[in-house]
Amino acid sequence: MVGRPDAEDLLQEIFLTAHRKLAQYKGDSSLGTWLFRLGANLCIDHLRSRGARLSQLSDAMDDDFDAPPGASGPVLGVVDRLDLDRALAGLPPGCRTVFVLHDVEGFEHREIGELLNISDGTSKSQLHKARLKLRAALTRGVRN
Repeated sequence: MVGRPDAEDLLQEIFLTAHRKLAQYKGDSSLGTWLFRLGANLCIDHLRSRGARLSQLSDAMDDDFDAPPGASGPVLGVVDRLDLDRALAGLPPGCRTVFVLHDVEGFEHREIGELLNISDGTSKSQLHKARLKLRAALTRGVRN
């Protein structure tokens, strides 16, 4: 979910968190399921925080960027990365999370459902809404 450099740090954090929270384990599910859920939640939190940091960096770059006079939005209908970042930031959190997990990270709806504790149908619905909203936001950017 997070790539090799971050995965090693997150694995250590998962084990430390599991050790600290072991007293909270009630035995309602298998220990493996509990550990998987704990790890998945930490990975998702990491991805969300990284996304927030990237969004802040791209906003700072937008402020520093001096566009040529008369230039606004993408050139010749091509979507640039900053437009995509802005469109992603404008999505509701649930839609954005499902979109990133499915279309960027490559997870199946079943896996997303397990990670986020939602049904497969909810995952599909959130992805559909995310794609519609992204398409609308990016189309507005191209017309500007």
